[in-house]
Order: sequence, then structure tokens, then C-alpha cells
Amino acid sequence: MEELIPSLAAYLLILTRITAFIVTVPLFSYRAIPTTHRIILAALLAWMMVYTVDAPGIEIDGTYILLVLKEAITGIFIGIIAYIVMSAIQIAGGFIDFQMGFAIANVIDPQTGAQSPLLGQFFNVLAILLLLTLNGHHMLLDGIFYSYRFIPIDMLWPAFGDERLIEFVIRTFATTFAIAFQMSVPIVATLFLVDLALGITARTVPQLNIFVVGFPIKIGVSFLVLVTMFTVMIAMMRKLFEVMMSAMRDLMIILGGG
Repeated sequence: MEELIPSLAAYLLILTRITAFIVTVPLFSYRAIPTTHRIILAALLAWMMVYTVDAPGIEIDGTYILLVLKEAITGIFIGIIAYIVMSAIQIAGGFIDFQMGFAIANVIDPQTGAQSPLLGQFFNVLAILLLLTLNGHHMLLDGIFYSYRFIPIDMLWPAFGDERLIEFVIRTFATTFAIAFQMSVPIVATLFLVDLALGITARTVPQLNIFVVGFPIKIGVSFLVLVTMFTVMIAMMRKLFEVMMSAMRDLMIILGGG
């Protein structure tokens, strides 16, 4: 019984971090996965990890509440930083939809419950399939497992107030927008040239109703460029996954005081 209590205390701490991670990280936090399945997955992962994570002297006492809060905040931080990087796909879709004229037709994303641009939804589904194909879900689970190497379970309070953490979050936001711009710039630049050509046509041929002709031309050109640049989009998504994994690792190092 004396050995069971420390194991139970460590299990609850690990379960807290994994649960907070699962409810915020991309893929596992989507509404398409039932809540019961996510709870069972978190419980099984915590049960497997309790035998491998070094948890010396964990007892349920006054400081245990602080350890629970630390585990919850750590899991949320790691999951949110991955979600921020993955949101570059939605941002890129929003840039493209605004130029194509699809911005007025936003749809409700059934996975997150938020409004999503049409092409952003398409890119998001494509990115999820690519993430599963590349075993990215395994890498996400490896990330929460190896987080205990950087942020031990008995660390009372990680470096949440470190100024490097704020700089890291700002730099991650900048990287996210840079990747989103790189993903959308082929279509956005092409549509800019199309708008320029339509403007010149409207000035030279005033009898032509450019608003009626312009929308189908822009949509058709956009899809042609999208098909042509499809391999580039896939390459950018793979780069996005690498940035997401490195961002999670760097965040763990900063929180661990490294």
C-alpha cells in the first residue's frame, strides 16, 4: 500500500499533463474524436508512462496541488505552441480565399468549431492526412513523453516567467505567418497579376462588364496555379511539421531552464 500511494500520485500528475496536452494539440483535440476515446487514450498513456518516468519522492501533500497546476500548464503550453504553428495552414487559406473572392463563403470547421476559409479547410484536411501518413501522431506522442527529460515531474515551477519564453512565442508567431505567406504567395501573386490585367482590360474595353468576367477568371486561374503548385504545398506542409516539432522541443528546453 505504501508503494501504491507514490505510484498513484505520479500517475495522476502524468495524467494531468497528458490530458492538458491532448485537449490542445492538433489532431488529438479535434471534435471528430469522441471525448470518451480521448480520456481512455490519456489514461492508457499515463499508465504506460508511470513505469518509465522517474518520480522520486512524490507524495500527496500541500505542494501536490502546485505540482498538478504545473503539469496542467505545461501540457497546455506544449499543445498550444503546436496548434499555433499548425494554424499557418488556416492563415494561408484565408490569404488565398480573400484574393479569390471566397472569403464571403467561410464554413464552420467541424473539427474545431470555428469559422474556416474554404481553401483553409481543404489544406487542413490535406495536412491531417499527410501528418498521419508521415506518422506525425507518433512524433506528437513522443514529444509529450520526452518532455519529462526537460521538465521533470518533481520540478515545482518551470521557467514560466522567463523572458526567453515571451521572445520564443513571438518568434513562433512570426515563423507561422512567414510559412503561411510562403504557402499562399504563388496564388496571391498570380491573382495580383490577374487583377492588374483585368484593370487594364476594363480601361481599354469599357463595354466589357469586368465584374461579371473577373470572378470566374480569377477562380479558374487560382485552381490552375493550385494544381501546378501542389507539390510545393506538400513540401511546405512537411516543413511546417518540422517547425512544429522543433518548436515543441525548444519550448520544453526553455521551460526546463535549459
